Amino acid sequence: MKTVTFALMLAALASPALASGTHSDGHSDAMAVGEPGKKAKATQTIRVTMKETDDGQMIFTPSNFKVRKGQTVVFAIKNAGELDHEFVLDQEDKVMEHKAMMEKFPEMEHDDPNAIRLAPGKSGEVVWKFTNDGTFKVACLVPGHYASGMHGSVIVARK
Repeated sequence: MKTVTFALMLAALASPALASGTHSDGHSDAMAVGEPGKKAKATQTIRVTMKETDDGQMIFTPSNFKVRKGQTVVFAIKNAGELDHEFVLDQEDKVMEHKAMMEKFPEMEHDDPNAIRLAPGKSGEVVWKFTNDGTFKVACLVPGHYASGMHGSVIVARK
């Protein structure tokens, strides 16, 4: 039984890396939403606050963003809440896959350039280059947080 549990945990930990997607050219960092950006090339900084509200909601402020295709953005993120929160940027279907995995393994650690988990009072950054146009998702995937309202969208428009 211990071997099966261990094997399932290993498979679950490997899955997020596979979920990030690869392209036929072998560039594993590229995703539909874009790719990790270089801070020196950023043309905009978007400040985002994560927190809980008095009525039990969990929110990003702001929660919806508009950027241009080809733009590199620094998301400067602060957890102003009393709980750990995440900022995950991806396609909606990938966010929902990740959400389901987090519900099974809530203590799963991440080391993805499109995501950050912050303890209360902490700040961090996600630097991202938006290489494709479309509508993408931001979400907190700590179990229960998405359902409590902690998600939004990024609209990437052509130049």
